[in-house]
Amino acid sequence: MKRRVLLGVFLILAHVAGAPAQSVRLLKPVDEAAKNPSFLVFRTRLKAIVAKRDAAALLETTHPDIKINFGSGDGVAAFKEMWKPDEPGSELWEELGAVLRLGGTFDGPTTFIAPYTFSRWPEDVEAFDFGAVIGSHVRIRSAPRLNAPILKTVSYAILELAPEAKPVKGWTAVKVDNGVAYIDSRYIRGPVDYRAMFTYAEGRWLMNFFLAGD
Repeated sequence: MKRRVLLGVFLILAHVAGAPAQSVRLLKPVDEAAKNPSFLVFRTRLKAIVAKRDAAALLETTHPDIKINFGSGDGVAAFKEMWKPDEPGSELWEELGAVLRLGGTFDGPTTFIAPYTFSRWPEDVEAFDFGAVIGSHVRIRSAPRLNAPILKTVSYAILELAPEAKPVKGWTAVKVDNGVAYIDSRYIRGPVDYRAMFTYAEGRWLMNFFLAGD
């Protein structure tokens, strides 16, 4: 009898409290570069090249047939035409720098894929509909401005995007608690954003694709 009463009380409390909060899927950072010392040395040098915006040195680390899109027109000449690395305002350095900062994983002993938000993206999560938070205690706000109320903070969560919301530069709209909220775009990244693959052949590492989309 006492057990039934306690069970009844528990059910009443559960009903009053409402349904439990939906669990948040996480994608925590992964970086396997240190597993291969030669690749770690290569990536360290490549990061320095990107920091200096050294176009000539970058092209020396680029595969002659580098893939830059899902159609035709690959190769170093197309890479240079697309990114114009010699120009001060080239977005290449920011995009490639972000990819290199976000770690990655090996696909066999001679292939490294970056960033982890691509190489470790869950296969059962739609790539175009979700993004991964790439920081801890990242603030989600009610509106796309820094003084907007903070709805919650999240760490390395996979969030559903809200493409129906009006685009605002520097902010990404996401779906939170059945509504639309906003996160600083620097702290969320999708698996279809820019990514790179590096391969080892004939005694050296080279970048053999750098692209976005699907």
